[in-house]
Amino acid sequence: MPLPSRPRKARAAPGAAAARAAPEGRRARAVPGVLGPAPPEILRGSGATVYGQIEDWLAEAIGAGRLAPGDRMPSEQDLAAWFGVSRMTLRQALAKLARRGLVTRTVGRRGGTFVAERKLEQDRTTLAGFSEQLRRHGIQPGARVLFATQRPAGPVSAAALELDEGDPVHEVRRVRLGDGRPIVLEQSLFPAALFPGLLQCRRDGSLYELLEVRYSQRPHRARESLEPVTAGVREAEALEVAEGAPLMLVERVAYAQTGQPVEFARDLFRGDRTRIVMWTSELAGVI
Repeated sequence: MPLPSRPRKARAAPGAAAARAAPEGRRARAVPGVLGPAPPEILRGSGATVYGQIEDWLAEAIGAGRLAPGDRMPSEQDLAAWFGVSRMTLRQALAKLARRGLVTRTVGRRGGTFVAERKLEQDRTTLAGFSEQLRRHGIQPGARVLFATQRPAGPVSAAALELDEGDPVHEVRRVRLGDGRPIVLEQSLFPAALFPGLLQCRRDGSLYELLEVRYSQRPHRARESLEPVTAGVREAEALEVAEGAPLMLVERVAYAQTGQPVEFARDLFRGDRTRIVMWTSELAGVI
């Protein structure tokens, strides 16, 4: 007597597995609902790589808000089928987006590709403290003080602050926070003779506001240089990133309105959390 056959399970529609695996609080939507009714035309043999075109198209979708921060993107299988490319080609595009900080990728049962948080724009055209910049974006600034001490000025800091080598300086190292999450690792040096008692003041707020209120020496202008670097062990631990993660080093000498140097600083910004913005014009002073 033949055995009764087992009923076949209905095959899930594309994207349904991704929706079931989405972590709590994440959104996983069908491909057309996320990216539009039809995929873009992929130009082959045009001099542009296929994965580069997909990268650019997805980056524009993120920038336009069709993919919001925290959204879980459709599965690699669904996306590759929608674009009409291999999964290997799609993975190249996603890897490039991850390096740009536009998406984050996780593995495991609840893993996938998620749209990253929007980067905080740091306008370097005008001299504004970190706290002020964050408040402009509706983000709560904060600071975790790593240490604060007085020490002799080395050759580099002495030259920047127009001091003699060995003159005392106040050094303050902090991790700057946005809504409680680390964004910048700061190292600031101030002439001790110009700011007596600075180390006895609260240092978990805006130091520029402290210089203005207590010493009437708010920085008026600054010379800054920018350099891409990678996180070492200590920087990675302080900023909660992987060793080797991209950072932006901003080295700054700030001056009072009298022209006297008041700060020499080295700030390390997380590359995945910040974007540097500067305005330029043909003639100085037009902006």
